[in-house]
Amino acid sequence: MEMEKNDMLSFFLTWVVAAVSLVVTANIVPGITVVSFPAAMLAAVVIGFVNAVVRPIITLLTLPLSILTLGLFLFVVNAISLSLASWLAGAFSIGFAVNGFWPALFGSIVLSFISGFIGRFVNLDSSAAQ
Repeated sequence: MEMEKNDMLSFFLTWVVAAVSLVVTANIVPGITVVSFPAAMLAAVVIGFVNAVVRPIITLLTLPLSILTLGLFLFVVNAISLSLASWLAGAFSIGFAVNGFWPALFGSIVLSFISGFIGRFVNLDSSAAQ
């Protein structure tokens, strides 16, 4: 039972870290909009879904291009994933938007750094945060 409580706490902290990271990223990168913290919480769920389901498929399909570019194309895959999450969030009127490719590219890089930094600060496993 104690293990389940720790797992739930870790899941909740990871979710909050992702939402806070998204808010900070939206304040840093022009072209990324988050209207409120609850919107960021919902957007974090959408981003998590895209990263868990769609991103591995895109990564596999673009593997030859990623190998050819020595992994640099993975930045584009991350931008596509963030754009797709924005599109899905817009479809459900969540209040999260990414306006264009360049904000998606820079936003995915900034989001990765910030979530990793905050995740380490609150002592989370860095692989759990985006």
